[in-house]
Amino acid sequence: MNNELTGKAVVPAQHRGELPPGFHDMLDDLKSIVRGAHVRAQLKVNTEMLQMYWQIGRAILERQGGEKWGTKVVDRIATELRTEFPNQRGFSRSNLHYMQQMARTWPDSIVQQAVGQLPWGHITTLMDKCKTRFELDFYAQHAVHHGWSRDRLTTHIRSGLHLAQGAAANNFDVTIPEQSEAATQIFKDPYRLEFTQLSDTAAERELEDALTSRIIQFLTELGFGFAFVGRQYPLTVGDTEFRIDLLFYHFRLHRFVVVELKTTKAHPSHLGQLSFYVTAVDRLLRDPERDDRTLGILIAESQDATTVEFALQSQNQPLAVSTYAGLPPGVRELMPTTDDLSRLAHEVLHGGAGTG
Repeated sequence: MNNELTGKAVVPAQHRGELPPGFHDMLDDLKSIVRGAHVRAQLKVNTEMLQMYWQIGRAILERQGGEKWGTKVVDRIATELRTEFPNQRGFSRSNLHYMQQMARTWPDSIVQQAVGQLPWGHITTLMDKCKTRFELDFYAQHAVHHGWSRDRLTTHIRSGLHLAQGAAANNFDVTIPEQSEAATQIFKDPYRLEFTQLSDTAAERELEDALTSRIIQFLTELGFGFAFVGRQYPLTVGDTEFRIDLLFYHFRLHRFVVVELKTTKAHPSHLGQLSFYVTAVDRLLRDPERDDRTLGILIAESQDATTVEFALQSQNQPLAVSTYAGLPPGVRELMPTTDDLSRLAHEVLHGGAGTG
């Protein structure tokens, strides 16, 4: 391993002195413009997909009413659509019934109503759990106005929020805040991704972007001493450049902290990759006279729950996987808890309930 790690760390150049005054403020403004355009584009795609679902549902209802189509015909429609569009999710038998229910419940164009601004999963939840049109509209308007996640929406329906607040829901000026949970879930909606024929790579990149932003904000605001070094931080080992998802320096512990993010189930190869990065940072960036050994954190999506493993480099083996309790007491006190990191990752990867 010593012979392999003979490269030189590549530190991104800043060149701040060469930039004109106000450059970074202008750059922040430009980034906001781009992000806003992305959100509006995603909302537009969601609206088009819902309009398509509504039109399919209405067409089937009209045929059923005039020609007495039965369940077997709907099953055949589902089969034919899946055959014609094999890469697009959403044409299952159950979804076609939801489309009919949507067209029956909202006979006027759905895009002109609050419900047309919600993700498909929210709409199916509304149709499953609400008994009257008033309840449907009430919770649709609240979900849009407050940007509720689907879990939050379900919680409020179960608690009977409409009984406490009455008809006041109809007074909303209906908008979707760009940073709301509902808008975030539209970005992750697998139906919407396949409707636009985007690849799984695009979906994973969106999740990684969301998770990265939350992790950076969370760690740097803890007050423990985390300083953000860089995202996709480049390290050259031999003749190959590698990029670390997130690199921090903890100036109270005097350690680099490598964070690797995986939006898939944790796999042994992920720990191997993390071990390599931890060793590379130790050899190429760490000052042995001032810095203690580098820590590595793997945040991954498992099948049942978010997995957070702390991987610690030790003298005896390149990587020792430990629970959080395995950290020395002085280190443990200045690191975030596994519960905090698990909850944070779960909120992003699963669209967990937030405030509403």
